[in-house]
Amino acid sequence: MRNGGGAEAATMRQQRGQFDNHYQHTPPHFHSTVSLQKLRRFNTLIFVFRLATFSFSFASAVFMLTNSRGDSSPRWKDFDAFRFIVAANGIVAVYSLFEMGASVWEISRGATVFPEVLQVWFDFAHDQADISISLGFAGFLFLGMLCLLSGFRVVSFIINGSRFHL
Repeated sequence: MRNGGGAEAATMRQQRGQFDNHYQHTPPHFHSTVSLQKLRRFNTLIFVFRLATFSFSFASAVFMLTNSRGDSSPRWKDFDAFRFIVAANGIVAVYSLFEMGASVWEISRGATVFPEVLQVWFDFAHDQADISISLGFAGFLFLGMLCLLSGFRVVSFIINGSRFHL
């Protein structure tokens, strides 16, 4: 065959360690230095929002659990709505703590904890669930920003096959 495409040439390439990549399904992603810097900044912004969400949710839960004005004053345990708020803030704080670890992992190693398709949907779905139960104003504000950013990542993944648009 022309241009070394015969069976003998393929055997020789395999012996030299050169393999045909005809069956590779996912092309490698090329990122320039500028796009890698933008991705790092984007991930850092997500980390800052997750840190703020964790801080406000955790502080809200701690203040509600420890706030007491005396033995005769009502406490958070006395009202079902306040129990829900304490539980919701605790759940959001634990989730945000986990996601902060995932953000640090992604910033430091340049890769997601889970496979990329699972990671973007995991972030988006949990941010959506958390925004529905987050009742603190500051936590709600930062979760709203996180939903926009994680939604942007999902759309970028669907359009380009990568979690960042460049």
